[in-house]
Amino acid sequence: MMKRTKKEGTSTTRLPDTELLIMQVVWQHGGCITSAEIMKELEGKRDWATTTVLNLLARLVERGFVSAERKGKANIYTALVSEEAYLKTESKSFLERLHGNSLKSFIASLYEGKNLSKDDAKELKEYLEHGIVFEEEEDGTK
Repeated sequence: MMKRTKKEGTSTTRLPDTELLIMQVVWQHGGCITSAEIMKELEGKRDWATTTVLNLLARLVERGFVSAERKGKANIYTALVSEEAYLKTESKSFLERLHGNSLKSFIASLYEGKNLSKDDAKELKEYLEHGIVFEEEEDGTK
């Protein structure tokens, strides 16, 4: 049993869409899967050859998002980065890159595009009123 890993995925690593799709399959299967299982999951969604999936998995190993462990004739791929951690980092990066780290700008863009329903706005308001823990200011006040 040989286990291949590089470095654990960094919080600043943004995955290309193809690698993200593979990671989503890995996460959906509890973070542990074979390439054959990935191919079966992608049937009808992507027309990728086995070599394509194996190359994408090799890149994910290199980037530190999964490890590969040989068991018999198959490699078992295990997620090293959780979906939650990746989504948190990507969401923060998206907000910073496209909205100058302004939640107000982001929400305004949803509303102007008519993508924010009244129920969504109500849920967001409740979250803002009750769900945010503010970071302490440098002087120790909130």
